[in-house]
Amino acid sequence: MPTLKHPSARSIGSVDAQRVEDALALIAPKWTTWTAQTLAQQGHPMRVREVAARLPFIGEQLVGKRLAQMQADGLVVRTGSRFGAPYQLSEVGESLPPVHRALSDWSQSTLSLGKVAGAERVEDAVRRLSRRHTTSVIQVLDTGPTRFVDLADEAGLDTNATWYRLHQMQRDGLVVQTDSRFGAPYTLTDAGRALGPVYEAVSHWSNPAVARRGPSAPVPVATAARSHASVPLGSDGGRTAAALRRSAAVPSDLFSHAPQPQPRVPAAVTAQSAQGRGR
Repeated sequence: MPTLKHPSARSIGSVDAQRVEDALALIAPKWTTWTAQTLAQQGHPMRVREVAARLPFIGEQLVGKRLAQMQADGLVVRTGSRFGAPYQLSEVGESLPPVHRALSDWSQSTLSLGKVAGAERVEDAVRRLSRRHTTSVIQVLDTGPTRFVDLADEAGLDTNATWYRLHQMQRDGLVVQTDSRFGAPYTLTDAGRALGPVYEAVSHWSNPAVARRGPSAPVPVATAARSHASVPLGSDGGRTAAALRRSAAVPSDLFSHAPQPQPRVPAAVTAQSAQGRGR
């Protein structure tokens, strides 16, 4: 697995962990990336059935529920008030490409997932990073190996929450203990140390005070089937992969339409995130 250059402590430690968490929670629900990138690829308002036709492995009812939630979160808007009015990306949704690109690049460079569709790679990365307190734990460990008691204290977590989060982060390939001794310090893996660009992109996207850069290049989509992964996809990864393999209509490229100007994100965007969604 390639080893990335360790990003500066400032690139991870200086971000607002709660802002990052809230922003990731907006795009964490399953199929959000697939839906957003389908709308972006088509470049015009789409009805639920039209989106579902592009994503037949999801199902029209679930597509409708996902679009309704994305509307509540400010990622899409409807082009009219009548029943069945088409959806299109909002200004917030249109500004997602740099975030998707950062997540995809991080996944490709640090996780051995095999051949995975680009949108699924992004969703897998978000699942690993959007769980509550993950960013805070990574910020503490970015300063160096830390023992459990000190980690809990510095991250402001109780013992149970710390154990639970560290166990999940180990499964996700983000942290590891320095050796097999009981009580050995925890440290970031190469994947955890490489998160600086991801946090910068997410923080930039969620910060209304920062002017938008242009969108990143399109996120390429590989074949939907995945090979053996040393760090597995999320708990529903097998079900997702099976659904994708059954579909012959997986988009071959996402965010391939002409770039649009990148607006500022409204200040209320992170406040719209439900506290526990996507974790």
